[in-house]
Amino acid sequence: MSVFTPVSESQLAHWLKSYSVGTLAALEPIAAGIENTNYYVTTSQGCYVLTLFERLPAAELPFYLELMAHLARHGIPCPAPVADLADRYLSTLNGKPAALVTRLEGASLERPGTPECAELGALLARMHLAGRSYGGYLENPRGPKWWRFAAQKVMPFLDKSQREVLENEIHFQSRHRFAELPRGAVHADLFRDNALFQDRRISGVIDFYFAGVDCFVFDLAVCANDWCLADAERDRRLDAARTRALLGAYHAARPLSARERDAWPVMLRAAALRFWLSRLFDKHLPRPGELVQVHEPEHFRDILGLRAAAPQAPWIA
Repeated sequence: MSVFTPVSESQLAHWLKSYSVGTLAALEPIAAGIENTNYYVTTSQGCYVLTLFERLPAAELPFYLELMAHLARHGIPCPAPVADLADRYLSTLNGKPAALVTRLEGASLERPGTPECAELGALLARMHLAGRSYGGYLENPRGPKWWRFAAQKVMPFLDKSQREVLENEIHFQSRHRFAELPRGAVHADLFRDNALFQDRRISGVIDFYFAGVDCFVFDLAVCANDWCLADAERDRRLDAARTRALLGAYHAARPLSARERDAWPVMLRAAALRFWLSRLFDKHLPRPGELVQVHEPEHFRDILGLRAAAPQAPWIA
């Protein structure tokens, strides 16, 4: 769990007076996340999620909140930000920027199958298409510029073999920029725990706070490296059937270009590098928190090694 900024019921009750959501009935910390403080909030009028932003720059927050509002208006099942009485999505609570969004029904799946991967692919394509009309712009905050910064910070904590892998991959990625690929607003963190299912359909996509503008195929690669593993604990190769389902359903809604298909092996490596680096950073340079969850970095080092050793073709029927 991750709670960096505790919030009491009395503090929240006072804060909610600036919103037209009724009176506070329950407050519960959310047992997930490593970037922000999150609570489930129940009021006399509904169920919400409260987020206190711990280290995201204040200037970036409108991009995330307005993107969610835009996607929700276009039929994407994502949290809708709630405006306060001054018509603002963003406020301040306990000295931190804070926002209230609608709470979605459903639960994440630990072991999605082929139908669920197809459901994800279709939904991701719809998100990318809907996002094309979004006017906000924020370069992927965990893109190549951040990779170089994070690599420099974590390098002193790594052994020789880890440093060699990291240096080689940073160099490899520097030679593949793909500026011509279709780009737009992407989720960039759509792991299994950020998708909610009801009756085998996706009922919600949550946690847009790593979103930014990047190649659409990078977003697909992030999903494949989490959703389509043969076995997340023992075999981190891509399962062919689930990968085909993910890419095929996506391609049916937003056809992938030849250049995107050619870039697929590099994007799988880029997605693995991004999450290996972020987990190394959180492990070796942790922040103090009341309840803090840190994920194991070697999971994505293994994925990176496999993707580099055996480049994957874009399996599209």
